[in-house]
Amino acid sequence: MASDSSRPTVAVHMATSLDGRIQTRRWGGAGIGSLYEQVHGELAGDAWMCGRITMQGYTRGTPDDDHDPTPVPRTDHIAKRDASGYAIALDARGALHWGARNAIDDDHVVVVLCETVSDRHLNALRASGVSYLFGGVATIDFARVLRSLKAAFGIDRLLVEGGGGLNGSMLAARLVDEISLLLAPAIDGGRGVPALFDHGQPGDPPPAPGTIVALRRCEALEGGFVRLHYDVSYGTA
Repeated sequence: MASDSSRPTVAVHMATSLDGRIQTRRWGGAGIGSLYEQVHGELAGDAWMCGRITMQGYTRGTPDDDHDPTPVPRTDHIAKRDASGYAIALDARGALHWGARNAIDDDHVVVVLCETVSDRHLNALRASGVSYLFGGVATIDFARVLRSLKAAFGIDRLLVEGGGGLNGSMLAARLVDEISLLLAPAIDGGRGVPALFDHGQPGDPPPAPGTIVALRRCEALEGGFVRLHYDVSYGTA
């Protein structure tokens, strides 16, 4: 549970190979998708968050040049508050184009932006019926984003589901409370392939020195998969 009641509890939920790589299409066998979604449901999040690359597959809009250039104030825009769930897209530069889509399944789309995005992009999001929050002027302040998600939508439990850069940034900000890991019976072995937590450059210190993890659950599943669940706390570096 989050130590700060002004933000949601954050659980990073991912599937990895034995060597911690997360591009499941490189090694994913039959059943990994259904197992992942099963655990996702059991974690009972109010919302889930992914980075831009992961969210690209859900978008279907047109470039910003096709939209209204009327100036828009850089304030949060809440299009829907009473959704059954929320899909949070981290899109700092405004690269995702949603078109007529404002939900993924029944989960209302909320986009996290920087204030440097164009007026055309904000008008396009408004026309789509998508909500958006600002995470900062030129970079994302994840603690601010979490507080906004709770205040605006009442989100108490957030599942963060990659990629590795998003996971690493959340860990570096000491905002990860739990790690839910579906460990696949596969070895990736690819140099430079995204990992569970990526942050900084090669040779940099770990993203969150002093991180402490305590095993809550370990369960062997069919097909050689292992389900792991850890609680996370933060000591001194």
